[in-house]
Amino acid sequence: MDKSSIIGIILGFGTVILGILLKGSSLDVLLNPAAVVIIVLGTIATVFIAFPYSDIKRIPKLFRVLFSNSKDASQADIIKKFVEYATISRRDGMLALESKIEEIDDPFFRQASRMMIDGQDPDYIRHTLHERIEAMQDRHASGAAIFSQAGTYSPSLGVLGAVLGLIAALGNLDDITMLGESIAAAFVATLLGIFFGYVLWHPFANKLKRKSKIEVLNQHMIIEGTIAIINGSSPRGIEEYLSVYMEEKDQKAVKEGVEQANVTEAEI
Repeated sequence: MDKSSIIGIILGFGTVILGILLKGSSLDVLLNPAAVVIIVLGTIATVFIAFPYSDIKRIPKLFRVLFSNSKDASQADIIKKFVEYATISRRDGMLALESKIEEIDDPFFRQASRMMIDGQDPDYIRHTLHERIEAMQDRHASGAAIFSQAGTYSPSLGVLGAVLGLIAALGNLDDITMLGESIAAAFVATLLGIFFGYVLWHPFANKLKRKSKIEVLNQHMIIEGTIAIINGSSPRGIEEYLSVYMEEKDQKAVKEGVEQANVTEAEI
C-alpha cells in the first residue's frame, strides 16, 4: 500500500474538519446533499464528456496504482540482476541466461531479456523497447489527464453550486434564519469543489505522473543494461554505468551488493 496517499488524504480531510471546528462552525454544514450531488455527479459527468469510454473504464485501475506500491523491480534490483547476467554470460555464454527468464516478473524486463538471448540486433532492441515505452507513456498521460481535468472542473462546479444556493437563498429574504442557512449551504458547494479539486484530483494526477516517470526511468535502465551485456561489458562496468540513474546515497549500497559478483568476475 502507498502510505503517502493514505496519509495525505487523512491530513487533507483532517485539515478541513479542524478548520471548521476552530472557526466555531458545526460539521453539520458539510451534510449538504445538494452540494455533494453537484460536485460529485457533476465532476463525473464532465469527465465522461471529456474522455472516451476506453479511458474511463481504466479509472479503477488508476486508483489501484495510486494506493499500491509498484511490484516492479527497484533500481537496485535491476542493477544487481544485470551484474549477475553479465557474470553468467561472460562465463557460460548468452544462452545460459535462458533459465533466468522465468524468474522475471516484469513483462518489459522479460521481453528485453528474451530479445537479448535471441541475439537480436542492439539497434532493433533499443527501437522496439523505446516504442513500447512511448506507448506506455501515452496510456499513463491519459490516465493522469482524467484526474487533472477533474481537478479543473471541480472548483468551477463549486461556483455553480454556490450560485444555485444563492438563488435559493434569495427566495428566503423574508426569513432571516433561513436566509443565513441558505447562504451557508451555498458556500459549502464551493468548499467541496475546491477541496476535491486541489486536495484530491490534482494531487492524484501528480502522483500518477511521478510514478510513470519512475517506471520509465527503470525501463531505460533495463534497455541500457541489455545493450551493455550484448556489447560484452563487464559486471563492474555495468554496475558503474547503471548506477548513474540513482541518487549518490543509493549507489554505495548497490556497490556493496554487487561486490561479490565483481570478485567472481575477476576470477574468470
